[in-house]
Amino acid sequence: MLKRWARARLATKLFVSYLLVVMVGVATVFIAVTLIAPDFFGASMQGMMQAGGMGQFSGMMGNGNQTLTTTTDALNAAFRDSVMRALLLATALATLAAIGLSLFTSRQIARPVRRLASAARRIGAGRYAERVAVPPTDQGDELGELAASFNAMAASLEDTERRRLELVGDVAHELRTPIATLQGYLEGLLDGVVTPSDETWAKLHTEARRLRRLVDDLQELSRAEARQIAIVSRSVPPQSIVEAAVGRVGPQFTEKGLALTVAMPSASSSSDALPQVLADPDRAVQVLSNLLTNALRYTPAGGRVEVSVSEMGTSRSVRFRVSDTGIGIAPDALPHVFERFYRADKSRSRALGGSGVGLTIAKALVEAMGGQITAESAGPNQGSAFSFTLPIGR
Repeated sequence: MLKRWARARLATKLFVSYLLVVMVGVATVFIAVTLIAPDFFGASMQGMMQAGGMGQFSGMMGNGNQTLTTTTDALNAAFRDSVMRALLLATALATLAAIGLSLFTSRQIARPVRRLASAARRIGAGRYAERVAVPPTDQGDELGELAASFNAMAASLEDTERRRLELVGDVAHELRTPIATLQGYLEGLLDGVVTPSDETWAKLHTEARRLRRLVDDLQELSRAEARQIAIVSRSVPPQSIVEAAVGRVGPQFTEKGLALTVAMPSASSSSDALPQVLADPDRAVQVLSNLLTNALRYTPAGGRVEVSVSEMGTSRSVRFRVSDTGIGIAPDALPHVFERFYRADKSRSRALGGSGVGLTIAKALVEAMGGQITAESAGPNQGSAFSFTLPIGR
């Protein structure tokens, strides 16, 4: 019975509570009238007989119709007086019972709401680890759902705050290295320890360019996550996106000694031709170029990188996939690869020149265009694959 009550909806619980209050009130009135009215009526009759005498009352009963009418009126008056007194007392008892039951049920309903309000105030004060307990009696109703949603919101806020603190630390860490390098060279130049040369100026320029790239990436990441980047979507052939991205980064693959291949249906084949996608062409090329650059960084010389495009009929979308034979990703790192400044191989990534936010920007752009992005890897040194989808153009 308790389990069925716990699974009931809040509206059902309120209806049953109100009905129970009414039933308690009616039952109290009925019981009070049944038990008390006869005593009141007996007391009234005894008072009448004592006031007029037993003989006089008996004589009245035997003196014709007029006397009978007078006696009946007296009995009716006594009965009404008895019932009225019983009803007044029963009403008072029923009111007290209804008030008591109403207070009990209202407190049962208000208690979880007060807990939520207290927890909300503590979260507002910065205690993001705050959670509310969900009693067994509330697990199946709206209050239970509200508590569960509140806990989910609190967990999200706690995670957001954790990410914010990590972002501040990561930005400081990323800025520290190029700034320290610039400061060291500049102090050396001022003190005459470092001799000005083309190599020195090139090193300073490289570090300054790295700082600029990091600042630009952070600015674009902020705009992307805040949905402030203008996305102008239109129907675009997938072939044009692939050609533009490959043309942009292709020479770097040749320079490093990587084989870059493209696998997609020919545009001239009407039977296998890919449908157009609904996307911002510049942003789509940016995402694919980012994935290709990522594969370029983490694939050793002599490796292979493949770009493939296919139609996903079940979701009415087109999938772009970049797979490589690079260093791979550990299983515990896969869920985090799209987080800011997360690097699967922390020992090598800084030397490879990545800012650590490229995949985060790519994820934000893909989602802004109505698609999804995922990462796959069989493990370290097993290569990896990044895929994103774009909806089919209308």
